[in-house]
Amino acid sequence: MIGRFSIFFIALVVAGVFVTLSAAFIVDQREQVLVLQFGDPRRVVAEPGLYFKTPFIQRVVRFDKRLLDFDNPPEEVIASDQKRLVVDAFARYHIDDPLKFYQTVGTELALRPRLGSVISSTLRQVLGTSPLQKVVSEKRGDLMLQIRDIVRAEASAFGIRVEDVRIKRADLPEENSEAIFRRMQTERQQEAAELRAKGAEQAQKIRAEANRQKVVIVAEAERDAEILRGRGEGEMNRIFADAFGRDPEFFSFWRSMQAYQAALGGDDTTMVLSPDSDFFRYFGALDVDQVDE
Repeated sequence: MIGRFSIFFIALVVAGVFVTLSAAFIVDQREQVLVLQFGDPRRVVAEPGLYFKTPFIQRVVRFDKRLLDFDNPPEEVIASDQKRLVVDAFARYHIDDPLKFYQTVGTELALRPRLGSVISSTLRQVLGTSPLQKVVSEKRGDLMLQIRDIVRAEASAFGIRVEDVRIKRADLPEENSEAIFRRMQTERQQEAAELRAKGAEQAQKIRAEANRQKVVIVAEAERDAEILRGRGEGEMNRIFADAFGRDPEFFSFWRSMQAYQAALGGDDTTMVLSPDSDFFRYFGALDVDQVDE
């Protein structure tokens, strides 16, 4: 009888512990809890601590209380000036109404496509009315505030509060970038060709000027040389004339000596002249045989 009572008591204790553990739940400071009974929401627990629920009938669904990130996939947007842009945006949000969040989307995984749709439509709406220059300039901050306010208003229906929406990257599509690169390359090539042409033209001018100066310098040098040569020859003639005037006989002798040197200076010189020719008048009386030798 005592043994049966002990077994019953132990079983009762175990059952009590099991029921207690099933009824108790702990809420962490980083999360908030929604208590459901047969799928219907009963209460929201947002403060951390130890709480109890009806065992086997009620269950808890936990939601993160921290700031959450959402990366929107890159998509193409057409600006107001018909320029195409690939925009990569992200958002930060937190769940501020667990009941509404559970009723509208249920889980964070189910929220992503719906929040992404809101962000995408807002990006097209706002950026589609702005030129490309404004999107890529310092005025982008104003556009981001406008986008954030619109997304926040629409996303509040999901029980979340969007704290910020930012554009990580806004670039031209790859084919546009390649076309712009090719255009820039062509422009640089044209600019380089123009600079080379101007350089060649300048070089040609410098060469022409140098050639002109060369011709002028050579002509002036030849002119000065002719003048100096003429002056020298005039001075020489003056000296010769003066010498001839002082001693005509010596001058005639000296000129004859120069003529002998010029005529007979070579090793293979052959001359056929009469011995009594005036050319040999300063040689004195010479035999014919001596002259032949």
